[in-house]
Amino acid sequence: MSQNPLTLESHHKDASTVPAVLAGPILRHTDRESLTLWLVTRDPVSVIVELFDGDNPLLSREASADEHTTLRIGQLAWLHLIRFQPDTPLPESCFIGYDLHLANADGTSAGQIQDWAPHLCYDDGTRPAFVIKPRLDRILHGSCRRPHHPSTDGLVRVDQELADATEPEDRPALLLMTGDQIYADDVAGPTLHAIHQVVAQLGLYQETLTGADLNHSQDLASDPDGYYHRDRLLPESELNEDLTEKFFGGVRKPVFTTAHAGNHLISFAEVFAMYLLVWSPAPWAMVNRAMPVSKADEQARYRKEQAIIDRFCETLPRAARALANVPVYMIFDDHDVTDDWNLSALWESTAYEHPFSRRIIGNALLGYLLCQGWGNQPGVFDDVIGQCAALFPADGEPGDLDARQQDELIDVLFHFHHWHYTLTTEPPLVVLDTRTRRWRSEVRRSHPSGLMDWEALTDFQQAVMGKDAVVVVSPAPMFGVKLIEMIQRVFTWFGKPLMVDAENWMAHRGAANVLLNIFGHPKTPRHFVILSGDVHYSFAYEVRLRHKPDGPRIWQITSSGIKNEFPNSLLEWLDRLNRWLFAPWSPLNWFTKRRRMRISPRLPEGREAGERLWNSAGIGDLRLTPEGVPSAISQLNSDGGGTRFREGRDEEG
Repeated sequence: MSQNPLTLESHHKDASTVPAVLAGPILRHTDRESLTLWLVTRDPVSVIVELFDGDNPLLSREASADEHTTLRIGQLAWLHLIRFQPDTPLPESCFIGYDLHLANADGTSAGQIQDWAPHLCYDDGTRPAFVIKPRLDRILHGSCRRPHHPSTDGLVRVDQELADATEPEDRPALLLMTGDQIYADDVAGPTLHAIHQVVAQLGLYQETLTGADLNHSQDLASDPDGYYHRDRLLPESELNEDLTEKFFGGVRKPVFTTAHAGNHLISFAEVFAMYLLVWSPAPWAMVNRAMPVSKADEQARYRKEQAIIDRFCETLPRAARALANVPVYMIFDDHDVTDDWNLSALWESTAYEHPFSRRIIGNALLGYLLCQGWGNQPGVFDDVIGQCAALFPADGEPGDLDARQQDELIDVLFHFHHWHYTLTTEPPLVVLDTRTRRWRSEVRRSHPSGLMDWEALTDFQQAVMGKDAVVVVSPAPMFGVKLIEMIQRVFTWFGKPLMVDAENWMAHRGAANVLLNIFGHPKTPRHFVILSGDVHYSFAYEVRLRHKPDGPRIWQITSSGIKNEFPNSLLEWLDRLNRWLFAPWSPLNWFTKRRRMRISPRLPEGREAGERLWNSAGIGDLRLTPEGVPSAISQLNSDGGGTRFREGRDEEG
């Protein structure tokens, strides 16, 4: 850990203004054999874990050194992952309460959860609780949680569902967050201002920057272009093929949305502070409401965003409570790092060959590792977390991150191929990495890459082969809206894939053919449930192989977004045109790669006749039979209400 005069002033922070627990606990990978908890504290602490069967104590002991990993992220920020292994297997199908007693090195105690996070307990309870299900009978799932979208947070609806589940059997088995848990590339001005204050007050480690107009990350908070104009700070070189336009350029996208690069997160400290602020109300207590911009148009934008962020913060205790009371599993999509992440071979060479953009991407991926990926299957990350411990030594003095170590760790993350994971649940849950193992186009470097390469698809096939049923998480839908995919194909043909986020499973011939062949293999699961997000609207399809009546039953179930929505009038037109252009009799169906499949949309209740897409922020609710067949597919609106996708006679070609 190198010292820098610019950061020495942060070594003497006033700890009295900082909450003892900054975020968490978030309940992560949990089964009968283990309990995983993620949290961030102000001080280094030892942790005593208590477990209860109802009101009856099950055990109480301190988490051992093997069960408790700590990383120091700043002077007043300690990240903890607790992988607690009870002496005997935990009981199933009952409420298991848990408590954490945090003790400082000097013997003082922050108390238990009801003392430092009473908002995590339901009703008048004194502790959070979870249920271990013998099978996946109910799954909540969703993606795309953008804090400054004006909709209500879908995690509030998760909280309501947990509060209403007074019996263990009513609880969901788990919550799946299937991409874009943060928007590192699209940050509201008030959120960025809060990030800067959290970074400063916690003394989060800063870093030197290479290939940038700025030499140090601490200058980001004071630079004239630091708010709404960060695209001006980004580099241009012969290597990056106009990085500002292609990577961070705020390119207008006529079908989807406009990409905003003006507040793109850059440093690791910014990324880590962002996670604290989107998952916990505690850090917001350190934030003042001063406005850091002076131009009239920027102030108007800032005030509009501030009103939305204020409402987001009001419901944040409920979102945090949801994350503490049900096992949560996550996987990244592009906005967790940056829009269009690894879209094409050209994008990759553009972004990774410049040291500044490489560092920006690496910092976001490091944030994902520590705040999301690590908790899914902790043992997979032991080696890379060891390297993180060298970069963030628990016994080190605060200062700048060592640039050489940071870049070496980022290089390791870029070549890490175990972000995907499988849970040995019933039925098994297979979560795909569709971002880092891409099948690059053999036609043009600018054409979209396949979402998974041949080796990754082979691994996927081996994971599902011979199973009776399987639940698969693919952040992007495997079977999407044909019209939108056709539009993406046209823009790609004209050499403009970045304008329409031309990322779908059918965009790359090789990846599409291998995927469809997996479904047609004689040993593929009989029941195949695919859960997706990404697109900012929700739908459900039932898919069968043509001319193979004994083939697998496939359900594509898409829930998006948790706090984001598609432009409503545009979606209605796309939905209507898709029904007209791709009706069963339409010859256009023969120009699609999935012409071997018969797709039957399930129709959302409460929509006009024939409409297939549901556009409201919220969370998906899937009920499964013991055979792994969907018995109910619903979308729960974040502000109440929702829809159930019912079987109908409607069909695409």
